[in-house]
Amino acid sequence: MTNNAVQSGFPGWRRLALFLEAIKFEHSVFALPFAILSAFLSANGTPDWIGLAWVLFAMVGMRTFGMAANRLIDAGIDARNPRTASRAIPAGTISRKAMTIYMAVAGLIFVGATSQLDPVTWALAPIPLAVMIGYPYLKRFTWFAHFGMGAVYLIVPPAVSLALTGTMPFGFVVIGIGSMAWVAGFDVLYATADYEVDREQGLHSIPARFGIPVSLVVSRSLHASSITLLAVAGGILETKVMYLVGVLVAAFLLAYEQSLVSSSDLSKLNTAFFTMNGVIAVVFGVFVVIGEVI
Repeated sequence: MTNNAVQSGFPGWRRLALFLEAIKFEHSVFALPFAILSAFLSANGTPDWIGLAWVLFAMVGMRTFGMAANRLIDAGIDARNPRTASRAIPAGTISRKAMTIYMAVAGLIFVGATSQLDPVTWALAPIPLAVMIGYPYLKRFTWFAHFGMGAVYLIVPPAVSLALTGTMPFGFVVIGIGSMAWVAGFDVLYATADYEVDREQGLHSIPARFGIPVSLVVSRSLHASSITLLAVAGGILETKVMYLVGVLVAAFLLAYEQSLVSSSDLSKLNTAFFTMNGVIAVVFGVFVVIGEVI
């Protein structure tokens, strides 16, 4: 469907396009590589393609559900922040009712996909949905809120292994913890953009609590921990050498990401957050998959 068609003759498609923009659907690329590489690692080679397809449907459904919930829960906060006041609900381009409907549909897609995987996945499906709804509230109470977002990624690797094999080897848990450290690290980095507004609104984050210089140290420490944990997980799972090459490349890219931002210059923050994290996830995933396939 062309953009012109979306904008003119197909109002339903236009509303859907507005929703996908509102939840930054393209940022699904941050999480999908971790789901895919976990599928290949759990199969010790090429996974069942149908099972992998259901995993990807579940991942996209879960992430879409979570982002829609985030936009609903944070609509008031977003309206008071100049950086986010143009988001769909504060700007009035999408109503709360419409966002709720989209969220419900995404949740049904997630639940439907998990029903096609290992039965234990179906039984545990409410857990990631609860995490998705819960983490937006954390910044109202604690500066540990960044780890709430990271918890979503913590779930992915062990959940994929469980969904496809019915087992959850400890190495996948370690990959999950490494993913959580990676995501919490870039969430701390991104939160530096709002540290003044967060203070004014009484919201909690590491930048709002400790300032930007300390936050950058925390972010870099989390990213260093992430690389260490991913390397340890590779040893536990006895992965192929390409996995470790992927870890080294990810370490280099994370170092470059961190170099883009300093306490005196946040002008490249969007590049560090949006562009680099997508690149890192995809590159690491590609190395792992190649190693398992060959």
